[in-house]
Amino acid sequence: MRIELDVISRFLHRLPFRSRPWLGAPLALAAAMIFALPAHAEGPPPRPPKDKLFALSATLRARYEAIDGQARAHFNRSDELVSFRTILTADYRPDPQVHLVAELWDSRVYGGNRGTPVSTGEVNTLEPAQLFVGVTLPGALGKGSKIDLQAGRFLLALGSRRLVAADEYRNTTNSSTGVRADLATPGGWKATLVYVLPQQRLPNDLDSLLDNDVALDRERFDLVLWGGLVTRAKTIAGAMAEIGFVHFGERDAPGRPTRDRSLDTFSGRLIRDPAPQTWDFELEGIVQRGTVSASLATNAPTQDVRAWFVHGDLGYSFAGPWKPRLALEYDHASGDRPGGRYSRFDPLLGMRRADLAPGALYNAILRSNFISPGVRLEAVPSAKTDLMVSYRPFWLAAREDAFSSTGVQDSSGRSGSFAGHQLDTRLRYSLTPTIRLEADVVMLAKGRFLREAPNAPPGSWTRYVSINTMLLF
Repeated sequence: MRIELDVISRFLHRLPFRSRPWLGAPLALAAAMIFALPAHAEGPPPRPPKDKLFALSATLRARYEAIDGQARAHFNRSDELVSFRTILTADYRPDPQVHLVAELWDSRVYGGNRGTPVSTGEVNTLEPAQLFVGVTLPGALGKGSKIDLQAGRFLLALGSRRLVAADEYRNTTNSSTGVRADLATPGGWKATLVYVLPQQRLPNDLDSLLDNDVALDRERFDLVLWGGLVTRAKTIAGAMAEIGFVHFGERDAPGRPTRDRSLDTFSGRLIRDPAPQTWDFELEGIVQRGTVSASLATNAPTQDVRAWFVHGDLGYSFAGPWKPRLALEYDHASGDRPGGRYSRFDPLLGMRRADLAPGALYNAILRSNFISPGVRLEAVPSAKTDLMVSYRPFWLAAREDAFSSTGVQDSSGRSGSFAGHQLDTRLRYSLTPTIRLEADVVMLAKGRFLREAPNAPPGSWTRYVSINTMLLF
């Protein structure tokens, strides 16, 4: 293992980052964690049986990340950050059909400064992210049916997770307070209904975030999400069909001006899961309607929203010991064009890592104002290792709007529409059932737009790397 760490260290020192004051710390931390814990037999992480009365679990993730040639406007060109995420979970099951869950999240960062893109996506200290009661009602809708109910504060993911998710890569999570109902019938029909108040993470000022200050999050009726999904298994060509609707509404609150978004988002999806020596596919279309204020000003005019997003992929899983899967992908998220209506797609609370790229210090890509075909290769070299390589070129859907989440914009449209080429790689390795390692490397060759737009950061390349160690108890 010491040889592997030396190889990683030499590789990182060859990358063109200007300074590495934090590099030794995460590597030493990862090594200390690995050698301090006893080895375990191979296999999946131990899970408490569902009939156990009370169970405690914990996870700790330590991450080192660095970036050079930042693509986002107004931040340090080069940066490094160390982050820690600790999750403590208690699950109490007084009855097979009733369970109570309490979960504490502690997310912190070190090494940032006022030019580092630190937000509530990175810092949220000592926060009770989940505190809910769940009840299962078998046979409530007839023989073979089931209803699962949740009430309280909980993590929420819907469907493809492109609109509502608890992003795993990010250092903090999306939590909500409300109710959820999941219905299932023996005929393959399922439905999910939710009414929640999304968590407003606190503190949210930069100085408090850099100091890892503690403040309890809040939920209010000035930020509401409700809606649901209906799915049916094996509907077309063995694929699951899904239709969904989500309403997202916000209004100003004391000390919290907003764009007063009132968005109705309709979605439809077909997905056939990967299987050996079989074609798989996914197609999802999303339409967004509603209103939004033109700015944060209280007297800002209201604009009608007409936005949309589409995702498609077609893959094939080959036979062989590595189980390779090759897929062609396409994503298109509308951007805002001149003319009065607001046409920039809003990804709401969706995840991004699974489809697009890492967040954290990189965080240049989300589902707004881009067109991107792509090719992806996934493989499982061993029971303990998996890897992914993805290539995507990016264009702006509307050249007058800011590109994705970079904040880079040319309102004249004269800087063109090509943003660049992105190569994204990920390697994950389970050293033991309770110790998992992950390395992510992203290279972005900036296109004309990201080089020439008026507020584009200097440089032709963005280089990002992260090293993650996760412990499960």
